[in-house]
Amino acid sequence: MTRDTRDPREAGGALDDGGSLPVRDELRGQSPYGAPQLDVPVRLNTNENPYPLPEPLVARIAERVAEAARGLNRYPDRDALELRAGLARYLTDSTGHPVRTDQVWAANGSNEVLQQLLQAFGGPGRTALGFEPTYSMHALLARGTGTGWIAGPRRADFTIDLDAAVRTIAERRPQVVFVCSPNNPTGTAVDADTVRALYDAAQAARPSLVVIDEAYGEFSHAPSLLPLLEGRPHLVLSRTMSKAFGAAGLRLGYLAAAPAVVDAVQLVRLPYHLSAVTQATALAALEYTDTLLAYVAQLRSERDRLVAELRAAGCAVTPSDANFVQFGVFADAAAAWRRLLDQGVLVRDNGVPGHLRVSTGTPEENDAFLDAVRTLTKEHSMTVSTPDSTTGRMSEDPA
Repeated sequence: MTRDTRDPREAGGALDDGGSLPVRDELRGQSPYGAPQLDVPVRLNTNENPYPLPEPLVARIAERVAEAARGLNRYPDRDALELRAGLARYLTDSTGHPVRTDQVWAANGSNEVLQQLLQAFGGPGRTALGFEPTYSMHALLARGTGTGWIAGPRRADFTIDLDAAVRTIAERRPQVVFVCSPNNPTGTAVDADTVRALYDAAQAARPSLVVIDEAYGEFSHAPSLLPLLEGRPHLVLSRTMSKAFGAAGLRLGYLAAAPAVVDAVQLVRLPYHLSAVTQATALAALEYTDTLLAYVAQLRSERDRLVAELRAAGCAVTPSDANFVQFGVFADAAAAWRRLLDQGVLVRDNGVPGHLRVSTGTPEENDAFLDAVRTLTKEHSMTVSTPDSTTGRMSEDPA
């Protein structure tokens, strides 16, 4: 077996055309998004669900796709009404908060959902605010849509500094505010009171659209923030089928919001953006919600085991409500990452000083990772000062 020797921490080369291309100034010299993989026994670096789809679901997908294939000479349902109705039922059943079809929108991954929101509510002359370190695509999508980016504050423990955040919103008056909960790459959740305060501050300043990125919401110890939509017409909650549904290859994301927000994003969506095959596959997955959420319960248990075992091994661990765990603190995180790789375990150097991040795998994969960490902690210093969380780079995992 030939091992790919590329460093998966590198997203790709920067655009260097010698100045000959008439590319936008803010894109010149930038690197494309990406996360190259390495051929190693244990890959725990991209927050994927480690469990393949169950065979009955695979068979059901084949049935639905075959049915859709008979009509591929025609365009798909451009509004994806059946799929949106299914997603509304899922949100209603899983959160206990009623959601209607006209409150739901779906696109190719939650990244496209977020892009459409920025196309509709951001753009040239407008700004978006996020609290770094956080999901890197928020800033990248802002740049791609010509929206200015504002990096908001976090405390040293990676929670949002609410007083500083409210001041920043009042001073900078962004049109869009991103709140990632659970946050990627730290795994920290945001409580409902904090979201309420941020929303109130955003409405007082502009008013602004507040987007809760809940890509990892099903893995949280706390209930979904979805009920906060009630009475808040400028609040949006985005989700994905990539994580909890174990369907990263499907590329299906969705949002819940007031119907007016759904109407607004339809102004910027591409024609027939969701293929008939994508819609059919997502509908099949929704038929197996109970089975797939049973895997989520297993992953939550394994995530909590990773937290306990990492702490027992001498690591500092950021409390996690996601399907991954941030741990450290290493005097040299890059060297620690490489040492784990040498033992056949690939994790993410997430750019937060002194820290690495591991995705929750199967029990066997987690055991291999923990054995590697125990070896690592005997060899590397774990006693560096707590880093300033606001200086960390951002996480780069698609949702």
